[in-house]
Amino acid sequence: MTLDATPTWAQLVYLLCAVGFILALKGLSGPRTARAGNLVGAAAAVVACALPFLYLDLDHVVLMLVAIAVGAGLGVYGARVVRMTQMPQMVALFNGVGGGAAALVALVELHAYLPVGDVLGWDTWAITAFTVVVGAVSFAGSVVTFAKLQELMTSRPVVFPGLPVAAVVVVVLALAGAVWLSVGGESLWLGFALGLLGLVLGVLLVLPVGGADVPIVISLLNAFTGLTVAGGGWLLGNTVLLVAGTLVGASGTFLTLLMARAMGRPVTGILFGALRGGSTAGSTALSDRPVRSGTADDVAITLAYADRVIVVPGYGLAVAQAQHTLRELVDVLHERGVRVDYAIHPVAGRMPGHMNVLLAEAQVPYEQLVEMDRINGEFPRTDVVLVVGANDVVNPAARTEKASPIYGMPILDADKARQTVFLKRSMRPGFAGIENELLHQPGTMLLFGDARESLTDVLAGVKAL
Repeated sequence: MTLDATPTWAQLVYLLCAVGFILALKGLSGPRTARAGNLVGAAAAVVACALPFLYLDLDHVVLMLVAIAVGAGLGVYGARVVRMTQMPQMVALFNGVGGGAAALVALVELHAYLPVGDVLGWDTWAITAFTVVVGAVSFAGSVVTFAKLQELMTSRPVVFPGLPVAAVVVVVLALAGAVWLSVGGESLWLGFALGLLGLVLGVLLVLPVGGADVPIVISLLNAFTGLTVAGGGWLLGNTVLLVAGTLVGASGTFLTLLMARAMGRPVTGILFGALRGGSTAGSTALSDRPVRSGTADDVAITLAYADRVIVVPGYGLAVAQAQHTLRELVDVLHERGVRVDYAIHPVAGRMPGHMNVLLAEAQVPYEQLVEMDRINGEFPRTDVVLVVGANDVVNPAARTEKASPIYGMPILDADKARQTVFLKRSMRPGFAGIENELLHQPGTMLLFGDARESLTDVLAGVKAL
């Protein structure tokens, strides 16, 4: 179906849907407008999906409706039951499904183009090849990232002898196949071969990535999916797909670069660092060095009689589902005249904005969430830093240890405060798998246990003072 064959009224509705996607992306850029932006984007997507049923003479309508019902049911169920700690895995899966769908659409279009291949330009075949390969890369890579985050496989980099050579060979074969398809080698089997090469490349691309780099790769794969959706829109002559895919591709690329900058490393270092010995996954051995531990009452007294407190939330807060208790503790401290803010690191948690969403769920006022660049200057004037479930984002090794896998990553300057309190389950290192020297400094006190139980005890202690 070409754009010229689409009724004018349908083209105008598609244009409105495209505008809706742009407004949705704008709304998602701020916490106060995010909910409205999400609803606008969802409404535009529903209208865009329903529109072809109104003006096209479609075959297999019943099968399509059944597929839509099944997909919508699974999506609603997954979104309702997924825990906040599993949100990155869900994002990876949804992203992979999008890339895989785009690749399948391109294969279907390839099959449809074969009888009239002589009248098509090389650009149509080139975009078809691109969509098949990159869509397959996004699907396979997203599945591997899901497996890493879900701990179905090791989250550490997986490297084997010959991996770089294998990756280069696959890339060369994929490029050769794409060129062959573009210059006249139209064949459905060639399309399947390109899809298979894309799947292999997606696996080889993500296997060497580990530790805190995995969420960044999810963002990169999301950009890939957007580009393949845009390619599918071009093949189908569908403006709304072209606009939506371009928006996702551009925003995903921008987000990937921002996250890489927050980690203090180039994207190439994130993707290929493990091949030359650099990665954010270090040793997972438990430290046996002595630390100063305390009780919930000790922490309660420390917080209650402070003038300035900064809370650093991390993934452990999400695991314990302790955000509501933490907010209540902060509210009580405010009532006692203590100034409290939340320090938000760009890559805290397992995906961008993870801590913002987690704290928003607990009705934490957005004004209390302060980004790293704005709050780092406050730490030297802070009495107590309360670190709840975070580790790597306050690890001084990022500044001092050139051999550290996170060296160069901007961190929250918690070590510059007068005192630091860590809430941890154990001495197990963070997601990057490296020891935190801040745990052993004289001004640091550790409270071991589940974060929600620990915060509940601390809250009771503060109220009793």
